[in-house]
Amino acid sequence: MPSHRDALLHGRSSGPRRHAVEPSGGGLMPFRSARGKLYSGRFAEGLLPELERFASSLSVDLRLAPFDVAGSIAHARGLRAAGLITEEQLRGIERGLGRVAAEIAAGEFRFQETDEDVHTAIERRLTELDPDGGARLHTGRSRNDQIALDLRLYCREACARLTRALAGAAAALADRAVAAGRLVMPGYTHLQRAQPVPVGLHLLAHAQPLLRDAARVRHAYQAADEMPLGAGALAGSTLPLRREVVAAELGFGRLSANPMDAVADRDFLLDLLHAGVSIAIHLSRLAEDVVLWASSEFGFVRLPDRVATGSSLMPQKKNPDVAELIRGRSGRALGGYTALVTVLKGLPMAYDRDLQEDKVALFAVVDNAEACLEATRLLVEELDFDAERLAAALEDQGLYATDAAERLVAEGVPFRRAHHRVAGQVRAGEFRAPWGPERSVQLRRLDVAAQARAVRREAARLRRWAEANPPPLPLPDTVRSR
Repeated sequence: MPSHRDALLHGRSSGPRRHAVEPSGGGLMPFRSARGKLYSGRFAEGLLPELERFASSLSVDLRLAPFDVAGSIAHARGLRAAGLITEEQLRGIERGLGRVAAEIAAGEFRFQETDEDVHTAIERRLTELDPDGGARLHTGRSRNDQIALDLRLYCREACARLTRALAGAAAALADRAVAAGRLVMPGYTHLQRAQPVPVGLHLLAHAQPLLRDAARVRHAYQAADEMPLGAGALAGSTLPLRREVVAAELGFGRLSANPMDAVADRDFLLDLLHAGVSIAIHLSRLAEDVVLWASSEFGFVRLPDRVATGSSLMPQKKNPDVAELIRGRSGRALGGYTALVTVLKGLPMAYDRDLQEDKVALFAVVDNAEACLEATRLLVEELDFDAERLAAALEDQGLYATDAAERLVAEGVPFRRAHHRVAGQVRAGEFRAPWGPERSVQLRRLDVAAQARAVRREAARLRRWAEANPPPLPLPDTVRSR
C-alpha cells in the first residue's frame, strides 16, 4: 500500500479519497458572496452557482497539490531571502503548509464551495491555520505564474516516471528476444512474407522506438526545467524578489526570460504530449503484431490465460484483448494532444482562462502512457512463441528469393540480371531455395544477442537517470520525496 508521502507526491491517496465539501463560512453567508476568493476585494458578489461549478477545476488539478505546496514553500523562502517576511513568519508558513500537505495526503482535507482550484484551497486552509502567513504568502505571486510553476514541477516528475516505464518495456523486449534463442520467423513487408528474421530481431525492432521515445521524454523534461515564478500576472513585480533562490530550492536549471511568455507558455506540455503520442503509436504497432501473431491465421504465439480473455458466447475463443486495448488507447493520446493544440491556437498574450483546460489533456496522456507501457511489459513477458507454426511458415520458398539473387551477385552476375532471373523462376513455379532459415539468418550477420545487450544497457542508464531526477522538492519532512 502506498504511503501518505507517495500519495501526496503522485496525487493519489493511500485510501479512498473522501474530501469533504463544506458551505462557505459554515453556511452563514450567501453562496454567491465573493468572500473567500483570491480576488474578493474587487467583487460584491460571487458567480452564479451554475457558473461556479462550470469554472471550477478542483476535481482535475487536485493532483497538483504536492507541487503547489513545494512551490509555495520555495516561494516563501525566496520572500525571506528578499527580506519581505521574517524568519518566524517563514516557519509559520512552512508549518501550516506541512499540515495542509498531510491533510490532503490522508484524504482529510475539507474543501469548500469557494475553492475554485487547488491553489485557492491550499491558500485558504493555510490562512485558517496561520492567518498572518496566509495573508503574506501570495506576495509577489500571481496564480498565473503559480500554475505555470506547478505544471513544470509535475511535468519533470512525470517525465521521470515515463522514462522508468519506457526502460522497463524496452528491457522486457530485450529479455524476451534473448529467450527466443535461435527461433526464426518470416519477416513481412506490406503484410506479405518477405525474408526470414530471428524472432528476437523482430522484438528488438519494437524496443528501439521506445528508446527514442525516452529521448523525447527527456527533451520534454529539459523544456519544463525552467522557473517561471516571479513573472507575476504577466509583467513581473516591483518587489525585490529573489528568483534565483526559488529556482535553487526547486532544482530548476534556468530562469524564464520573459514574464509574459512565462505565464502563457505551454510548449513544454506540447513536448510531453508529443512524446505521449509517439509512445502510443509505437505501442500500438507492437500490439498489432501481437494480435496478428495470436490469430489462427498466423498462430505464431500462444497467449497464456494470464494475458488473454474469452467470449461470453463462443466457448472456443481466446482473445488478445490486452493487445487490442493497447492499440485502441492510442486514440486517447492523439485526442489529448489535439485538444491541447486546439486550446493554444490563437490565444492572445499573455494568460487566458482557456489554459485551465491544459491539465485535462496533460493528465490523460501521461496516465495513458504509463498504463499502456506497464500493460505492454507484462504482455511481452508472457509471449509464448510456437516453434512448429514458425517452422511451417518458413517452408515458404519465396522467403529465400532475395538470398538466391544475392548469391548470383556474389558469383559475378549483375544485380538487375540476378533479380530478373530469380523472379522468372518464381513466376514459373520453378524456384528452389538455396538454403534454409538458419543459414539465411547467419549469412546476414543478424546478431540479436549484441543488440539485446545494447538495449539492456540503455534501459539501465535510463533507469538511473529516472532515479536521479527530478531534484528533491522542498516538501515538509513528513512527505519529503527523497
